[in-house]
Amino acid sequence: MNLDIKSDNGWIIPLYKIYTDDEDVNLITKIIRRGSQWAIGPEIEELEKNIKDYVGCDYCVTLNSGTSALHASLLAYNIKASDEVIVPSFSFISTVNAVLFVDATPVFSDIEEETYGLNPDLIKSAISNKTKAIIPMDYGGSSCKIQEIQKIANENKITLIEDAAEALGAKVNGVKVGTVADVSIFSFCGNKVLTTGEGGAITTNSREIYEKLKTIRSHGRVDKINYFENPEMANYVGVGYNWRMSSITAALGITQLQKLDKLINLRQKNAMLLTSKLSKHPQITTPNPPNGYEHIYQMYTIKLVNKKIRNRLREYLLKKKIFCKVYFSPIHMTEFYKNKFPKYLGKLKITEKISELLLTLPIYPNMTKEEINYIVNTIDEFFEINKLDS
Repeated sequence: MNLDIKSDNGWIIPLYKIYTDDEDVNLITKIIRRGSQWAIGPEIEELEKNIKDYVGCDYCVTLNSGTSALHASLLAYNIKASDEVIVPSFSFISTVNAVLFVDATPVFSDIEEETYGLNPDLIKSAISNKTKAIIPMDYGGSSCKIQEIQKIANENKITLIEDAAEALGAKVNGVKVGTVADVSIFSFCGNKVLTTGEGGAITTNSREIYEKLKTIRSHGRVDKINYFENPEMANYVGVGYNWRMSSITAALGITQLQKLDKLINLRQKNAMLLTSKLSKHPQITTPNPPNGYEHIYQMYTIKLVNKKIRNRLREYLLKKKIFCKVYFSPIHMTEFYKNKFPKYLGKLKITEKISELLLTLPIYPNMTKEEINYIVNTIDEFFEINKLDS
């Protein structure tokens, strides 16, 4: 099967496509034409209210990225030098970089194979008298074992910061991600289910942390009136950063959130179709969230039986102009972290094993049956040509 439509980068099937409609364009156009309040406009508070209502928590603070959200969360809980933070190596690198931003020490702990999140049983042995926080990560649109991790954090009086960058809308036993941890962070960058191009948010039930986060994201300033509309001197109560989200970005968030459940439903349908067609291959394990977990399929990741097959399939798909990617390579094995914390090499057995087997395939809401069939037929063709054994 040949598809004539290619992405701007020459891929027949890109890794993701952003779903947009006239609602997005109309609201942004309205903001542009009003000629003011492109920053700190009313859309910021509207989006924050909509997110907290959607998630089911008390407070939400928007920021310019998920990475800023992680950094701000650590600052709000006064995590600093001499403190330790338990983190996964199987994540995007900002999960761990944020710990170094505040001069704290990341302590890598291994993952479990059901959700690819931090293994609750192993977290206990990683806790020391210096441990001040745990940052589990929700992989690809499904929650980690956050409730089990919360219990451990509570028992040890440790702050729980959930890196839910990929999981807005996911649920565990009917409870949405973003309500269990002390704070949860979300990312709205280009490949997320809800995207604003760049952007992030933090949800929490703590009024105190909410107020701290607002000052941290805006130069340490307490604003009761829009800074750009206030003729009086500003009150700066601490050191802060310029991590605000723009009004135009927030407008995209508002319109994207209005259709988030629709986008999730479309992704789930496409994921089920891919699973139904790929499950026939014994060399492939398709996504299979635990009972009670609702997966939003921010990514569709398959597991191959060994690294050789994974790498050869990856090369074949790329040759056929199907974008695929390994999410994630272990952080502790990157050049920087390998040199800084060499003691972890070979110690995170599951992380190192899983990272050699996973391959993320394209998925997006408006994926056509022709696109799905092209992916499936190409994978079928690969196994037929190579006659690989399971």
